[in-house]
Amino acid sequence: MLKYRLVLAASLLALVSTSAMAETWTVKPEWVAAHEAFLASDALRGRKSASPDEAIAAAYVGAQFQSYGLKPAPGMGGYLQTAGVVTPKLTGHAALSVGDVKTSEGDGLTLLYTNGKPIAGNLVVVSSDDIANLPAGDILLINNSSKTPLAGWWRAARARGVKLLIVRDSDDSRALLKRFGGQTGTAPQLDSGQNGMGGARPDLISLSDAAFAQAVATNGQMITLDLGGATLERSVTTNAIGYLEGSDPAGGVILVTAHLDHLGVRLDGTIMHGANDDASGTVAVLEVAHALAAGKKPKRGVLFVAYGAEEIGGLGSTYFGEHPPIPLEQIVANLEFEMIGAQDPKMATGELMMTGFERSNLGEILKAKGAKITADPYPDQHFFERSDNYSLALKGIVAHTISGWAVTPTYHDKTDDIAHLDLPFMTQAIQSLIVPVEYLINSDFKPEWKPGGKPE
Repeated sequence: MLKYRLVLAASLLALVSTSAMAETWTVKPEWVAAHEAFLASDALRGRKSASPDEAIAAAYVGAQFQSYGLKPAPGMGGYLQTAGVVTPKLTGHAALSVGDVKTSEGDGLTLLYTNGKPIAGNLVVVSSDDIANLPAGDILLINNSSKTPLAGWWRAARARGVKLLIVRDSDDSRALLKRFGGQTGTAPQLDSGQNGMGGARPDLISLSDAAFAQAVATNGQMITLDLGGATLERSVTTNAIGYLEGSDPAGGVILVTAHLDHLGVRLDGTIMHGANDDASGTVAVLEVAHALAAGKKPKRGVLFVAYGAEEIGGLGSTYFGEHPPIPLEQIVANLEFEMIGAQDPKMATGELMMTGFERSNLGEILKAKGAKITADPYPDQHFFERSDNYSLALKGIVAHTISGWAVTPTYHDKTDDIAHLDLPFMTQAIQSLIVPVEYLINSDFKPEWKPGGKPE
């Protein structure tokens, strides 16, 4: 009898201890630092999109999922999902022609971004500052004094189905070229021919003052952009996926995501480590998975995904949206974590922003439940449309990105390394995300888009 009582007491103590552990789970800073030390190391060479280095990062994330006790997603034989990617590789020099007048790359023309195919059409010169009413046309030239950043015009042209956008050479255009590593950005596609988030971007060129004035004078005329030739390079991008099964099959699934790729190595040999963008978000996914897998079985299932190829147009998340391991209609909500490695000085201590906060009721409910989140203080930057959440939002899923300092000076810079992370803030941020996710996976709440909030 005494032996039975001792065994019973030990069992009850273990049960209480396990329950207490789940309720008081603490994200340890050494876990956060260890993940960052690998993902943002020189060894991974900046985790270039759709590269072997990205694949190594995905394998690491998948192995961590397995070590936490997560299972492969339904229908998957392992923790990795791969997709073929096709990228144009330029073999010549671009030239813009109007009649007998030609402006060549390096002699007044800078090719900033291309889809890898020649373009021809009538030029439409845009003199209005009204970006909301951008005229239709295959080829647009922006000739105004608007203070709207180049990215805004490029985004608006994309929405209008423009094929080529021409702008004057500026600090803005040179900054964009720097973002592409000092060379022309090219438009990768999935090997199915599908573009990433929001479809194909227009080709983009900048002209010197003299060449720009010459182009303005040709308004309405036929204009041709010749790329001088291009071939196609094939590669593979990799998503890491882990699954925590729920107790209620009818409850749906919560999707917790980040992207694991970055910019790789620049032409001058500089490694773009991407410690904040987005190793920090990947670490958040890992440690939220760690915490939830250690607790009791949730009501809803949870898919944890670290996408590849976000930096080249959200191709990993696009592929996932087309080939989900569970039906999309079962996904109740998506929380993406991006760049949580630094505190935004505009926001209260410990606070994170949620992109598209006003588009659905998800943010306000999570905030009411104690989540330290607030609306995006940079609506002009359109961050809601610039992360992998958008791939899922376009499918109708209520999907938002949670971020720390979205306009940090280290963004797409060589200084985005471990030395420039605020690891205590990052650890605290990850800790603060666990309770909101726990609420989502154990409640009946189903977020909804507000009128006009769902992207089309």
